Amino acid sequence: MSAETAPILACRGLRRDFRGFAAVEDFDLAVREGSIHALIGPNGAGKTTVFNLLTRFLPVSAGRILLRGEDITALPAERVVRRGLVRSFQISAVFAHLSALDNVRVALLARTGLVWQFWRARSTLDAFTDEAHHHLASVGLADLAHTPAVALPYGRKRALELATTLARDPAVLLLDEPTQGMGIEDVARITELIRIAARGRTVLMVEHNLKVVATLADTITVLARGRRLAEGSYAAVSQDPLVREAYLGHGGDAHA
Repeated sequence: MSAETAPILACRGLRRDFRGFAAVEDFDLAVREGSIHALIGPNGAGKTTVFNLLTRFLPVSAGRILLRGEDITALPAERVVRRGLVRSFQISAVFAHLSALDNVRVALLARTGLVWQFWRARSTLDAFTDEAHHHLASVGLADLAHTPAVALPYGRKRALELATTLARDPAVLLLDEPTQGMGIEDVARITELIRIAARGRTVLMVEHNLKVVATLADTITVLARGRRLAEGSYAAVSQDPLVREAYLGHGGDAHA
């Protein structure tokens, strides 16, 4: 594979065993730079385990993980983040009693590797104020900069989480169930924010809402029982009989 066509993120023969059970087995993935790539599958298919392996929250039992062609399989999670692979979690992960602005400023400080300076002087955070406002505006939170995260509605809190993730300046952004638990209006808002966030970067997302997947994803990988079942466009995988059987159940409607 040439340098021009090499994926920005890939895994080869990925495997993770839990007490003899293979939660992920012989899994290959190639994420094209600049794309939005969705990883879907039924509950228990191994999607979150794959995310934990890619971001080094879990050690692999076998296989390799490559970021821009570099083998990161044995790197600790923080070093992977510093190389541009950043994850937004399934459960909102912000500091509840800090303002939206301070949440983003802390994330910007973390990007520098000087988080310890947060405890030394307020001026350390003040240096990031303008950039933090920019990130808040990009997710529609400009008017809520001084609102404590705990007071934000659920959808806005997830938008804040996206802002803090973008503050780490990811080359590859991993989103774990970004619309989980949201109403229709919030789903539409977050879908558009993901589209905006994807400009100039690569997105790999686990998402249960197939309408969101159909709207956003360039490529979809279907995972079932820890293995790759199918891959392609939404139109292609939604018509695959194996996908209908494994993901939607006995020939169900793939457009549900």
